[in-house]
Amino acid sequence: MADGFCKAFTIPGFALPSLVARVGARLPQWPHAVALAAGFNAVVRMGLLPGENLALLENRSFLIDVLDTGCRAAFTFRDGRFRPLFSVPDAPDLAFRANLSAFLQIAARQEDPDTLFFKRALSVEGDTELGLVVKNMLDAVEWPRFPGMAAPPLIRR
Repeated sequence: MADGFCKAFTIPGFALPSLVARVGARLPQWPHAVALAAGFNAVVRMGLLPGENLALLENRSFLIDVLDTGCRAAFTFRDGRFRPLFSVPDAPDLAFRANLSAFLQIAARQEDPDTLFFKRALSVEGDTELGLVVKNMLDAVEWPRFPGMAAPPLIRR
C-alpha cells in the first residue's frame, strides 16, 4: 500500500499564503543554514556528491531563499566542509530562489531545475559557471534506495 502511494503521489505547484513569508522572515534564519550545512555534510560523508567537483565550491557563498516561507539559508564550503553563514551575504556567489513547492519537486526529482528555471519558478542568480557546476553535481547524485520506497519519479528505472 505505501509503495503504491509513493508511486502515485506528486508534489503539486503551490504557494503558501503571504502571511507565512511575513512571519518566517521575522524568525532567526541561522537554524536553516545550520540544518542545511549538516545535511550537505552528511551527503558528502556518504560519498553521494562527486568529490572532484567539491574543490570548485571552496570559499564560495551560497543562498537558498524559500520565497513563500520567508526562510533563507546561507552557507559556504571551506576546508572540505559545508559551513553555515550566520548572516546572509549582500552578494552571495550563487543564490537559488523559489517557492517551497519548487524546492520539494527538485528534491523529489519530480521536476528538473532547468524546467523550473524556464517556467520562472526557480531563480538562479550569481556566477553562472558555478551554477552549472552545482546543478551537474546534484544531477549526478545517486540517491540510495530503501526497501519499500519507490524511486523518485525522474530516476525511476
